[in-house]
Amino acid sequence: MTEKSDNTKIRSVKRMKEIMTAYYIDAKTAGQNGKKVAWITSGGPVEPLIAMDVIPVYPENHSAMIGSTKMAIDLCEKAEAMGYSRDICSYARADIACATVNGGPIGGLPRPDFLVCCNNICGTVMKWYEVQARYFNVPLFIFDTPFIHTDFSQEARTYVVKQMEEYFIFLEEQCGKKFDRDKLKDVVKKSVEAQRLWKEVLATTKHNPAPMSAFDAFFHLGLIVTLRGTETVNDYYTELRDEMNERIQNGIGIIQEQKYRLLWDNLPLWYKTKWLSDTFASHNACLVADTYTSAWSFVIDMIDLDKPVESLAMAYSNVYINISIDRMYENLSTMITEWKADGLVLHSNRSCKPYSFGQYDTARRVSDEFGIPTLMLEADMLDGRLFNESQAQTRIDAFIELIRQRKGE
Repeated sequence: MTEKSDNTKIRSVKRMKEIMTAYYIDAKTAGQNGKKVAWITSGGPVEPLIAMDVIPVYPENHSAMIGSTKMAIDLCEKAEAMGYSRDICSYARADIACATVNGGPIGGLPRPDFLVCCNNICGTVMKWYEVQARYFNVPLFIFDTPFIHTDFSQEARTYVVKQMEEYFIFLEEQCGKKFDRDKLKDVVKKSVEAQRLWKEVLATTKHNPAPMSAFDAFFHLGLIVTLRGTETVNDYYTELRDEMNERIQNGIGIIQEQKYRLLWDNLPLWYKTKWLSDTFASHNACLVADTYTSAWSFVIDMIDLDKPVESLAMAYSNVYINISIDRMYENLSTMITEWKADGLVLHSNRSCKPYSFGQYDTARRVSDEFGIPTLMLEADMLDGRLFNESQAQTRIDAFIELIRQRKGE
C-alpha cells in the first residue's frame, strides 16, 4: 500500500499535534506557573477541573501514545516484573511501570497533585489509581457511578449528584479556593458544543467515499477526551469539520476507490492501526465509524445547560460501557443503519473486559438482524504479544470475501 497522496492527507493533523504538544508542555511546567495537575480517568468528570483551572492529564491517553510508538511491551514486562499480572489491563501496566522510570514517548507524565478516578469505564481503574496515589503520595477522589441495566433510577441519580457536590468540595480543598459554579456552567456549555462538533465530524463519514476513516478518528479523538470544555477544542473541531466537508465537496475520500463500508467495535490496536488501515484499504474497504470514538457524543441530549450539576451526573453515569449490552446494541444497530455498513469488525480486547463482554452475542445478533458478515479479532489494545498478524490477515481476507459474496461480486 502506497502512502496517501497530498490531496488525501488531512491538513488538521498538523494543528492537532501542535495543540497536544503545547498541552503537554503546559502540564509539565504547571508547577512553575502556579497551576495544579490532576490525573483523571478517560470517563471522569473533567469539566469541574477545567472550571478550577486544573490541568487534566489522562494516563489512558498517554498509554495509547505508548502503544502507537510501540513502547508498550517493554513497559508491560516491567510491570509484570514488579508483580503485576499479565491479565491486568495493559493501560494500567504500562502506566504503573512508566511512572517508575519516566518512560514513554514524552519522558513520563507530569507529577500529579491529586488523582480523580471514575469507575464508569471499569473496576480496574480504582485499584490502578490507588496504586498511583500511594506511589506519588497524593490524594485520590473516587467518583462511583452505578451500572445502568435498564433505567437510571431516581435513587442512583440522587447518589451521583451528591458525589458531584462532594467532588466540588474535594477540589476546593486541593486548590485552596471556592468552586466557581458560574464558570462551571460556561465550561459545560463549551463541553456540549465540543461534543456536538465532534458528532458532526464523525457524521461526515456517512458520505461515500468517506472523507476520513475510524483510524483517523482514533487520532483526532484526543482533544475531546483531554480538553473538552475549552475554546481551543471547539475551534479545532470546527476546523476539522469544515475540512471534512470541503473534502466531500471536492470528492476526496480517505480511500478513493471505496467499495465496502465497515464499522469497528471496541478500542483500537494502537500498535497496529497503520497495518490494519492499509490491510483493509488494500481491499477497498473503509472503516467509516466505530463505537469507541462515538461514545463521546452519545450523551449530548442528556445535558440541560440550566442544570449543569445534575446533567454531569446523568452524562457520566450513562457512558457507553456503563450501560447494559442491550442498550449498547441499540446504539450499534443505529450506527449500522445510518452508516450503511457492509460488515462489522469487533476487537475482542483482552484488556478491556467490560467493553468486550457479550461481543459474540452481539455479532450473532447483527448477523441475524442485518444479514451482514462480522469479524472477530482477538488481541489487546496495547500489548502486541497478544496479536497474531498472519492469523488476522487470513481472517480479514475471508471476511472481505464474505462481503463480496453477499453483494454478488
